[in-house]
Amino acid sequence: MNVKQRLKPHLVFIISAIIIFSVVLWGLIASEQMTSTMTWVMDQMIINFGWFYVISTALFVGYCLYLGFGPFRRMKLGKKEDKPEYSFLTWLGMLFAAGMGVGLVFWGVGEPLSHYVSPPPGVESETQEAAEKGLLFGVFHWGIHPWAVYAIVALGLAFAKYRKDLPGLISSSFYPLIGDRINKWPGRVIDIVVIVATTVGIATSLGLSTLQVQSGLSQVFGLSGGVVTQLVIIGTVTIIFLTSAVTGLDKGMKYLSISNLGLAGILLVLAIILGPTVFILEHFSKTLGEYVSSFISLSFNTTPYTNNQWMGDWTMFYWAWVISWSPFVGTFIARVSRGRSLQEFVIGVLFVPTLVTVLWFVTFGGMGLQLEMYTDANIASSVLQTPEIGFFLVLEQLPGGFLFNLAALLLIGIFFITSANSATYVLGVFSSAGDMEPKNRTLIIWGLLISSIAAVLLTGGGIKGLQATATITAFPFTIIMLVLMRAIFKSLKTEGKVKKKVKEEEDW
Repeated sequence: MNVKQRLKPHLVFIISAIIIFSVVLWGLIASEQMTSTMTWVMDQMIINFGWFYVISTALFVGYCLYLGFGPFRRMKLGKKEDKPEYSFLTWLGMLFAAGMGVGLVFWGVGEPLSHYVSPPPGVESETQEAAEKGLLFGVFHWGIHPWAVYAIVALGLAFAKYRKDLPGLISSSFYPLIGDRINKWPGRVIDIVVIVATTVGIATSLGLSTLQVQSGLSQVFGLSGGVVTQLVIIGTVTIIFLTSAVTGLDKGMKYLSISNLGLAGILLVLAIILGPTVFILEHFSKTLGEYVSSFISLSFNTTPYTNNQWMGDWTMFYWAWVISWSPFVGTFIARVSRGRSLQEFVIGVLFVPTLVTVLWFVTFGGMGLQLEMYTDANIASSVLQTPEIGFFLVLEQLPGGFLFNLAALLLIGIFFITSANSATYVLGVFSSAGDMEPKNRTLIIWGLLISSIAAVLLTGGGIKGLQATATITAFPFTIIMLVLMRAIFKSLKTEGKVKKKVKEEEDW
């Protein structure tokens, strides 16, 4: 194909769908081969390119801090006259619901207890140091770094859409670098990479949600687990979110999402009051202090004297998962952040959710550690094998534990449905040349593909299969994000010169 020739927008949808369908088909025909191949590739990437994920993510954090507190801090995400659409508190709530959702519920107990039993290299297991490191790494993995990844994507989209009136596509963010070629093959290739990475990132989240719903049903109602249960859960959720997507019930989904955030807040407050309150509050101060003091060393930490296994299972997987998930979350953040200054955006996106994350981890993870270390609960070994069960095991220790577990199951289910609904819409927009009202058949196809790849990865390889696929597909998008930083800077520099020139003319 001649490089000057346009690649028609509908081909982006067709090529992306074929790639994802091929993965699904591979999993259906030879699931063991797919899992073993993906795992081998992931292991090789961790050994040889783990440093790349670590350094890239650290660069994203540093870049966001520069934008938020540097010379461009007063620049708006939008035109000069644009005002924020949502109040500050509502905006923060929407950010948190989109960026974390079921992930905190899944890993809030699972990660600290897993690190307590199987700590990072150099730390003795089942010790006070292992407990402290468990909380520290949980906060590190869910704190500023993932939000910086989301912010980079959101900023690129916001400047392209609200300042240049370009389509809501990741490729539009590269206009300062490649100009009108965003509508030709370079832009379309970017869109295809974005769609494939996003689909896998979303499927990973849906797979983890399925595991936790299954554990909740087992704990609350005593239902047996297994592959059949997982497929039934995925099938039921797929019917619900596709029905919403094609019948226009999105407004109801938004209200449901906000209500769910309130439910999460109620669970958090009650857990602090009814749980080991002093233990939790002391850990909040201690963990926050350790997080701040060790932030730089953790950000650049690799393990050159080991095989990177622990880092690969945790930090590198998280960064890859977040990067593959970022086009979806970044699109949402860009949409609700119009009219805010760069400084307000960075403070709101990076720091406020991180404080809530610290409180969440030290509350539920701290409760789990307190139960393990000072009572006869003995839950850590179970959580290490099945981390999705940790949240329910901790909640059942509180007064009225059954009601808490029922509320937790409701919380996870709603996060599951609303995330899948929003993700289907975003993929529909990405594969329809930025059309904000994608056709129903496009939404149905993406919904089915997301659910199918989640089911294939989950039943074929479990968490390991999900981790492997997310780590692999995030690699090319990481490179795209590094180039995106250059595009954002060039856009800001150009806008700054225009603004300065207009001001000089007005003064004259």
